[in-house]
Amino acid sequence: MRQANLEVEKDFTESRTAGEWLCHLYGEWRSRMKAAGYEMPSFEAFWASESLEIPVPEPRQVVLSAFRRDPEGSPLRTPSGKIEIFSAAIEGFGHADCPGHPVWLEPSEWLGGEPVRYPLQLVANQPRRRLHSQLDVGAYSQEGKIAGRESAAMNPADAAARGITDRSVVRLFNDCGSCLAGITLTEDVRPGVVQLSTGAWCDPDPADPSFCRHGNAGQLTMVEIEPYDAVPPEVSVHRPPATEIKDISWGAEDQAGTPTTG
Repeated sequence: MRQANLEVEKDFTESRTAGEWLCHLYGEWRSRMKAAGYEMPSFEAFWASESLEIPVPEPRQVVLSAFRRDPEGSPLRTPSGKIEIFSAAIEGFGHADCPGHPVWLEPSEWLGGEPVRYPLQLVANQPRRRLHSQLDVGAYSQEGKIAGRESAAMNPADAAARGITDRSVVRLFNDCGSCLAGITLTEDVRPGVVQLSTGAWCDPDPADPSFCRHGNAGQLTMVEIEPYDAVPPEVSVHRPPATEIKDISWGAEDQAGTPTTG
């Protein structure tokens, strides 16, 4: 396939690399913060740190501030105009799983229930190395993988009972589906719990769509884990799908400029 060179890369990037753009944008923001009276760290210090606390200008935002100042003059959009804990409308629906007031309802799957076949509670938290699933293909997210899979953490006692070793590939499963993950053993996770961040791009096995080869936790709540002794299948979700390549040439006689294939 012939590729056209638009010759606009220099103008589009302003001759900056991706890293230089990050430094440039941070610098502009840092200057605005300094003008507002806030001294922020250099880009190098920010990049090397775990986090950055952004100051909140005064006056701080106060939830329902107008209502708090004047409940009668600034009523809420509720039947009473006040904060309501009970809703007659919701109560009137008559749903057993949605009463008209806040109440704890036992989930169908949870660690305090009756774990028989699937005794481990999966905690699917927001990931540290990306925003939800954004940039999972990026280098920083990929550096946190184990054998190309999303990293899961579990207590060493639970792992020992299942013959699971640190940084090995495991299979998490229940009746809804399963996924592979690379395991990290840590005392920071209590017994009976497994932690697997959300956002790993789902890579279903063509032969079994309920089996994710990469580590997407979307189908799992209460699980069991077992060692994955086979050779882990290839993760394909981060590369383009297979396409058919055709040579495209331009017919000189085609006045409309329609490409012809050969």
